[in-house]
Amino acid sequence: MQKIALNFSRWFVGILFTFSGLIKANDPLGFGYKLQEYFEVFHIDFLNNWATGIAIILCVLEIVLGALLLFGFWRNQVTKGLLGLIIFFTFLTFVSAAFKVVTSCGCFGDAIPLTPWQSFTKDLILLVLIVYLFINREKINPITTNAKLQKGLAIGVFAASLLFGGFTYNFLPIIDFLPYKVGSSIPESMKLPPGAAQDEYLIMYQLKNKKTNETKTMSDKDYMAQEIWKDENWEVVGTPDRKLIKKGYDIKIKDLLITDASGTDYTKEIVENPYYNLVVVAYNLKDANEKAVQEINALALNATDQFNIRTVLLTSNSAQDADAFSKKNKLFAEVFYADAVPLKSMVRANPGVLLLKNGVIVNKWHFHTLPSFDKLSEKYFTK
Repeated sequence: MQKIALNFSRWFVGILFTFSGLIKANDPLGFGYKLQEYFEVFHIDFLNNWATGIAIILCVLEIVLGALLLFGFWRNQVTKGLLGLIIFFTFLTFVSAAFKVVTSCGCFGDAIPLTPWQSFTKDLILLVLIVYLFINREKINPITTNAKLQKGLAIGVFAASLLFGGFTYNFLPIIDFLPYKVGSSIPESMKLPPGAAQDEYLIMYQLKNKKTNETKTMSDKDYMAQEIWKDENWEVVGTPDRKLIKKGYDIKIKDLLITDASGTDYTKEIVENPYYNLVVVAYNLKDANEKAVQEINALALNATDQFNIRTVLLTSNSAQDADAFSKKNKLFAEVFYADAVPLKSMVRANPGVLLLKNGVIVNKWHFHTLPSFDKLSEKYFTK
């Protein structure tokens, strides 16, 4: 029985850590954004510039420790490493859940979104299993006792995981789990489908009795059903709260608003353009690769001259900063503004480019993989 429990714990923890590391390594920039949220919470935002590097290191650590546990190599060091890592993760998810400071831990990236309490529960289960593995670590048998083979496999896993994280950082995620993936329709993703259930809320009143000073909380339904409003001794104090009682359909894109410098809404005009149009995303112009911006600018100029393709640039910077950046780089694209959160989700690059037609994302590119104008026009514009 003990052998079964040990093997189950070993395989469960090893596979889950490896899977979790691979999912996050598929999108290290997204994981880095999540780490920045934690840095803000703990007032260590001086680490923001290193967030992506830290994200890749954590991914590699998860993958390597998970794989080594499955292999059964260096059981003392591996179980200690897993124990330290899970204590750290459990602390973070508890802080997220208890204080509602980070709405999603990013444990499995955007592939499997978990609520803070779900993440904390998952980490508690893993903590119990890892403590069990640590106590019984001497009973973990390696798949091979050949020291050279053990070292070779460990180096191979480390190198592969590091290269994978580096590749996806420079060439976009292998699998895109975000709502702005290639083939998706932005306008459709912003709508509630016909017949789809909507979120259901209760309005919660804070009541106070004028005579006894007794206080109580009551929903709007109970307030009306019990006709509390007829009793002049009870009064509503403070601002009523909305309490979600039933989650409805989750609209995929609900935070995209594109405006010009004066605040005029251009979202519909841009995302529903029936023709090919290029959308350049540079959520932070200060950190944008200026060489890439200039290459994209030249491509946009050719696309407009030869095929009348409209190009817009979306950024979260101020209009003043964007205007200065545009003049400095002699930008041809029209500049519009949106919140940084949806812009980061559109493309994991700064800058990145989306090719839209009738609201559908035909393709998108990291600035490292941007095709030449000739290839772009041959594949799309001349058809």
